[in-house]
Amino acid sequence: MSMTQKTDAEKKLIQRHFNDKASMYESSAILQREIGQQMLSRLDYVTLRPDVVLDVGCGTGRSVQALRKRYGSAQLLALDVSTGMLHQTRKNSGWLRKPSLICGDAESLPIADNSVDLIYSNLMLQWCDPEKVFAEFIRVLRPRGLLMFSTFGPDTLRELRASWAQIDQQAHVNSFTDMHLLGDCLMRAGFANPVMDMDMTCLTYQTARDVMLDLKAIGANTLKQREQKGLVTRHKINRVYAAYEAFREGGVLPASFEVVYGHAWKAEVPRKQKNMGDIFIPVDQLGRIQK
Repeated sequence: MSMTQKTDAEKKLIQRHFNDKASMYESSAILQREIGQQMLSRLDYVTLRPDVVLDVGCGTGRSVQALRKRYGSAQLLALDVSTGMLHQTRKNSGWLRKPSLICGDAESLPIADNSVDLIYSNLMLQWCDPEKVFAEFIRVLRPRGLLMFSTFGPDTLRELRASWAQIDQQAHVNSFTDMHLLGDCLMRAGFANPVMDMDMTCLTYQTARDVMLDLKAIGANTLKQREQKGLVTRHKINRVYAAYEAFREGGVLPASFEVVYGHAWKAEVPRKQKNMGDIFIPVDQLGRIQK
């Protein structure tokens, strides 16, 4: 499966969707929280002691809190394309020292070269062009810095995709990139020793309608929903619900997610030392929520 680029219009759609859903996102983000915990547990095996940690696609900030507890002395940067999500991150920070909140695009990070020791990114990459994102990640990482990320693979929502295929030949479900292509992409970007692995996770629902409502709440089908607007009738939806019933087992309907995990290092190269004050691009050149 090839990697596709998002247009400016698609990016604005994604941004608008997450702004609208930010206050309600937590109620449906069960899978996101579980995968985030898996990623955090993998950091137990890393001896890195970062001075600067960047969470790209921080969402409502649950992983930000965990990263703060793990790396209490580090400067923590929380970046998201959605200001609504960043407000939730600030709200959820509680008594912890507040992270620096940055509204920005992962494909064009408003962060200086060689300024970050650890990049953590949970289920953000599927919204972007991986080639552009990895190029930005390696640019901002310091030598011997670590990237750790998760995303969805092509078998994600296979039941829903198969159900729609019974109705028409349109693509109603977002496509996702194969982990081997992501590994190649990391190598092209210049990362060293990339490690990729995959895990199949299944959520269960009472009805196909519940599946679709959950996906809508977390934005998992945002782009295809907009592309098909006006083409999907109530009759078609009911036929999809009926086709989905073929997957019912033990009284519930499954929704499968292929979760891809990856990590890689930036190799040691000669570099000029950066001062902590050099980390950010001047504030008038980026959108930043002031604390």
